[in-house]
Amino acid sequence: MSLVLNDENFGKEIQNTDKLVLVDFFAVWCGPCSTLAPILEKVADDLKNSVVLVKADIDKIPLTAQKFGIDRIPAVFVFKAGKPIDSFVGVRAEDDIKKWIEKIEIEELNKWSADYAKKNGFKLNPDKEVVQRLMKGLLENEKKHGQKYCPCRRVTGNKEVDSKSVCPCYYHLDEIKKDGHCLCGLFVK
Repeated sequence: MSLVLNDENFGKEIQNTDKLVLVDFFAVWCGPCSTLAPILEKVADDLKNSVVLVKADIDKIPLTAQKFGIDRIPAVFVFKAGKPIDSFVGVRAEDDIKKWIEKIEIEELNKWSADYAKKNGFKLNPDKEVVQRLMKGLLENEKKHGQKYCPCRRVTGNKEVDSKSVCPCYYHLDEIKKDGHCLCGLFVK
């Protein structure tokens, strides 16, 4: 079961994790909300390594609902570090919600990677298709293994050994210096 928010704990709870926070704004009397709830629970369970689901009954959280302009329900928002980054209104299919979340995860990972590269004096690969493929690989590894292991390195199952392969991997700085790019090609000079 997911956490139920109120006006007092909303801000704290949506900042209390490094995962994406999926907020389901609903009401107990809302038919479409009842339809969407089990879909969101399934999505959150399937994506538990990267998503936390919380529920906000608009009748019990009026100040927060007003703050975010909730005028139709169900309304689902995604928060990162306490800030809303995207939302939708109405009922959606499980696969559509998963694709929506994956798109958000890729955008967030792209931002993080670009910031990391800039801070370290290199760039992301200019080939956007390569970057997108690598981002999907990192997310798949996180779902499969619990960490964003570099897609170009083998995951052995030994956490100590594998820790060197979490992106940005232990080897990437030397590879960029020597070859002009890391092994997977995400970061380049």
